[in-house]
Amino acid sequence: MTAKIISGREVAENILTTNLKNKVIELNKKNINPKLIVILVGDMKASASYVAQKEKFAVKAGIESDILRFESTVTEEQILQEINKINNDNSIHGVIVQLPLPDHISVAKVLNSIDPSKDVDGFTPTNVGKLFLGEDTLVSCTPKGIMQMLDSTGTDLNGKNVTVVGRSNIVGKPAAILCLQQNATVTMCHSRTKDLDAKLSDADVIIVAVGIPKFIHGDQIPENCIVIDVGIHNIEGKLCGDVDFESASKKATAITPVPGGVGPMTVCALIENTIIAAERIG
Repeated sequence: MTAKIISGREVAENILTTNLKNKVIELNKKNINPKLIVILVGDMKASASYVAQKEKFAVKAGIESDILRFESTVTEEQILQEINKINNDNSIHGVIVQLPLPDHISVAKVLNSIDPSKDVDGFTPTNVGKLFLGEDTLVSCTPKGIMQMLDSTGTDLNGKNVTVVGRSNIVGKPAAILCLQQNATVTMCHSRTKDLDAKLSDADVIIVAVGIPKFIHGDQIPENCIVIDVGIHNIEGKLCGDVDFESASKKATAITPVPGGVGPMTVCALIENTIIAAERIG
């Protein structure tokens, strides 16, 4: 069996150029122009690449996107002051701070300073809390993108077994909550889970966001399982995920590639969150 490839690029393209673009057109008719601000500190190559993709997707959806670039020597206070200006600017609907930040800047303090209504990354305690409680909120982008990918395959999670490997606040935990909200039975695992194979053995869907290259192999995956690989690593010049794609694709019924899988969906969800914020702020 050869797994179906779930192309994040294709799913994102469809969402951007149809649903989201139409929403922006309707907002423009009301003189509302969705605007996203990206705060980029330093010159990390990976961060710059993600920011470039965000700019590209913003253009496709028809929203405004500006980048505020700072040297790595910028002070924490300067970043907080900039965020305060953005919070009070009614023409700006969404703001994200590209992570990681230099060690002298507190990530928690910076994220907590963002107005939750403009927190299009879905990282503030307010939005995370609302997600946990099942309230309407701006949902973390990668988990949101994962759910959209599953939806694109026609997967109904009602009563299904979902195993999440990875317990980060950005991906693993919110992804588990979103699956629970769709009536899945969720098993949370991580790099220290004992007898991981047993936890994976009855999974209908496996979401892997553990941050370790090729952590999951095909012999651990049950037949006809859907595999969502969130990881991305550069090993000797070649990109790979948290899942060994070659072996896993022979067992899974559907699988995401790396690159071109979850990454584009994360950016697409960010653009969608900005549009949602614009609709709410008005």
